[in-house]
Amino acid sequence: MKIYTKTGDTGTTALYGGQRVKKHHLRIESYGTVDELNSYIGLIKDQTNNNTAKTSLLKIQNELFTLGAMLATPKDKETLKNGNNRLNIPIVNKQSIAFLEAEIDKMDEELPQMTHFILPGGHQSVSFCHIARAICRRAERITVALNDQEPINNDILKYLNRLSDYLFTLARMLTKDLQIEEIKWIPEKN
Repeated sequence: MKIYTKTGDTGTTALYGGQRVKKHHLRIESYGTVDELNSYIGLIKDQTNNNTAKTSLLKIQNELFTLGAMLATPKDKETLKNGNNRLNIPIVNKQSIAFLEAEIDKMDEELPQMTHFILPGGHQSVSFCHIARAICRRAERITVALNDQEPINNDILKYLNRLSDYLFTLARMLTKDLQIEEIKWIPEKN
């Protein structure tokens, strides 16, 4: 199988099910941004020595591939005539969201209470977490816009929202693991 097909040379790409759309279509922007996020999560996973985080991030990367496939499948193409899921893979669902919430709660138990907003930075791994969080928020915004045009599975929106919370909490956890002081945002007074 060749990596290039030449079918996208005119600025279109195929959705799952065969429909061709422009490469700037919101659906493509949604799963393209999720793909970008997945790459940054791989970078975080490769940088951390926290084995619990590594395991969770690998699970999240797999779920983001699934989420991308879900976004690449128009609603009218989600199920086959026999009623089965066209993708034939486990979909991102309430259990996926519950996993993120449980991971956030576990990390939160070990972290000091937040009293201020926190500025991104302090260590490269922490900064990558904050970049991933910002990309996740962008993916969420684009996916919300897509949902306004073409309804999608609501668990996708919930998952992206919770994932950005997870990434923020992970940044705080890595700050603690690396014994770095969190940089509090304290507005300058005039």
